[in-house]
Amino acid sequence: MAIAAPPTATVGPLERGLSVLCALSAPDADERMRHSDLVRATGLARATVDRVVSTLARLRLVRSDGREVWPAPRLMELSGAYLAASGIPAALGPAVDGLADEFDESVSVAVPDGDGVRFVVQAARRRHMNLTFRIGDLVPADRCAPGALFTEGRDWAGDDQLIEPGLVAVAVPLRDPAGRTVCAVSVASHTSRHTMESLAEAVLPRLLERRGTLESALAAPRATAPPSAPVRDTSPAEKRELGPDYLQSLARGLAVLRALGADRGEGMPLTAVAEATGLARATARRSLLTLEQLGYVGCAGRQFRLRPRVLELGCARLSGLGLTDVAQPHLADLVRRVHESASLAVLDGADIRYVARVPTVRIMSIDITVGTRFPAYATAMGRVLLAGLAPRERPAVDGRLPALTGHTVTSADELTALLDEVAADDHALVDQELEEGLRSLAVPVRDGRGRVVAAVNVAQHAGGGTPEEMRRAMLPELRQAARLIEADLAALGPVFRIRPDQ
Repeated sequence: MAIAAPPTATVGPLERGLSVLCALSAPDADERMRHSDLVRATGLARATVDRVVSTLARLRLVRSDGREVWPAPRLMELSGAYLAASGIPAALGPAVDGLADEFDESVSVAVPDGDGVRFVVQAARRRHMNLTFRIGDLVPADRCAPGALFTEGRDWAGDDQLIEPGLVAVAVPLRDPAGRTVCAVSVASHTSRHTMESLAEAVLPRLLERRGTLESALAAPRATAPPSAPVRDTSPAEKRELGPDYLQSLARGLAVLRALGADRGEGMPLTAVAEATGLARATARRSLLTLEQLGYVGCAGRQFRLRPRVLELGCARLSGLGLTDVAQPHLADLVRRVHESASLAVLDGADIRYVARVPTVRIMSIDITVGTRFPAYATAMGRVLLAGLAPRERPAVDGRLPALTGHTVTSADELTALLDEVAADDHALVDQELEEGLRSLAVPVRDGRGRVVAAVNVAQHAGGGTPEEMRRAMLPELRQAARLIEADLAALGPVFRIRPDQ
């Protein structure tokens, strides 16, 4: 009689690192957790937790001040790998937005995950009583409309206040060409707006009508992923610097998980994963088998693919981050380096609006608060934001612009020339055009698609040196802060949107 081979031993540091990330991401977890909290939540030794946190902080997946730990935006790279590999957000996102606008209700897409249902696309309506699931949230399959579709194979299902009082929802399944249910689209409302019956009457015919189009979008060939550059195995250098506080096996295992995001529906063989990460086949294999045993990876034949459980690694918490949340810690670091106030602003019509700010503490300070608006044409951040627009998208200028000081550029033609110069230089310096004595230097912040979505600046009193001295001293630091903000926005790419209140 043949004897079954014993299961492959898991990569211990990877398993322990994932348990720490799960503890930090738990629905009932505090926003920040102390190391002692993680010890209790995971059952790991304090020394082990310290080493895991040190490694995750080095990878910029968490932030730590030495006492408390909290998820960093780049942790979303792990969930983002699943969202990219599934293809569902890319295929259905625009259509879900359209349905939410049409119905004026929140619309979600969910996938099965064990005994539960996990949400992967969300278009929410903003009301005083919000009905919204976060991307990555897990709910019991037997208490929601999508769950009935995955377990019972029905053509539609309703949820009449099963999850919580006041919540009603209608869902329809989306199937692949073989007839298997891939995901479910649901529309949720509140009993103050709809009964279960009236919601079904209002939205079900349209959902069923659109189902074929949505299924075709899911089945359409995906864009070929660009070749993945090998992730350099820097762990030996990190190990030399941090010593035993750096867990190489954890870092390598997480690189394997991210590499699976390049899957475009067929799964990835071991050889492709090893090539994408730059790791030896044996090292990549051990990580894959560990991830498979823990439920984060599935294997069919020789093909490995991510499973929805990956979304438990911070997705629900991070999907709620806005531009201000992402930028604030980087602005604080910038201020510590340059010892001047720093701000982040977005374009709002012909004005800029401050959405994040870290001031310096001085006897004479620049008094600006979040929410403050200034004319874009007379500010460094405004010129950076205007320069990021196509000329036809820029606010029209009729006649001469108001002179705010004796230095303000008021000619529309001169402003246009300045904006072309800013676009070429990728920064703007405005010297006392908004207010006498105030000088500002700004650079653009771009999202994962390369669009200018914000600007970050440093402001100082004009008596603090010449404009060129300000450029030499602060422009490299500003650009570094912008790059770090952009890296976080890129990591949040699958779930990040500029919200109306930003």
